Amino acid sequence: MSTDNTLSTQTVFGQSAEKIDALGNKITRLSTHGLRFTTATVLAWIGAMKFTAYEASAIEGLVASNPLTSWLYNLTSLQGASNFIGATEIITALLIVAGFKLPKLALIGSLLAAIIFFVTTSLLFTAPGWEASLGGFPALSVVPGQFLLKDIVLLASAIFLAGDALKRLARTA
Repeated sequence: MSTDNTLSTQTVFGQSAEKIDALGNKITRLSTHGLRFTTATVLAWIGAMKFTAYEASAIEGLVASNPLTSWLYNLTSLQGASNFIGATEIITALLIVAGFKLPKLALIGSLLAAIIFFVTTSLLFTAPGWEASLGGFPALSVVPGQFLLKDIVLLASAIFLAGDALKRLARTA
C-alpha cells in the first residue's frame, strides 16, 4: 500500500485493491447481518427453552453458583427464575432483530445481550467447570465449561453489534 493510502494502483491477489476493498466491505455488511440474526436466534431459542422444567433444572446449579444470578431464587421459584431469564433472552432477541431497521432498538438489544453474555461468561469462574481428572485449570469440563466457553464469542458479537448500532445512529443524526 502506498503512503498516501490510495487503493487504485495497488493489487491484491491479482485484483485491484479497490475491488478487493469493495468485496471486503460487502462481506463485512453481510457478516454484520449474519451476526445480528444468529445472535438473536441463539438468544430466542435458548430463551424459549428456559420455559421448560428440563431447562430450569439444568441451569439451577449454574444460576445458584453465581452471585450475579443466585438472588433470583430468593425472589421466585426455580421455574420462575428460569422463566424470567428466558423472557429476558427472548425480549433481547426481538430488540436485536427489530434493530435491523431501528438502530436505537439495536443498541438497546445489543447492550442487553452483552450483559447476558457477560453474566454467562462469568459462570466459567463461579460454576464447577474445571475437569479435575485432567488436573483442573485450564482443562474445561464438557458441561458446564465447554458449554459456556461459546459465550465469549457471543459476548464479542453483542459488543460488535452495539458498535454497529452506534455507527448507524451517528449516520442518522
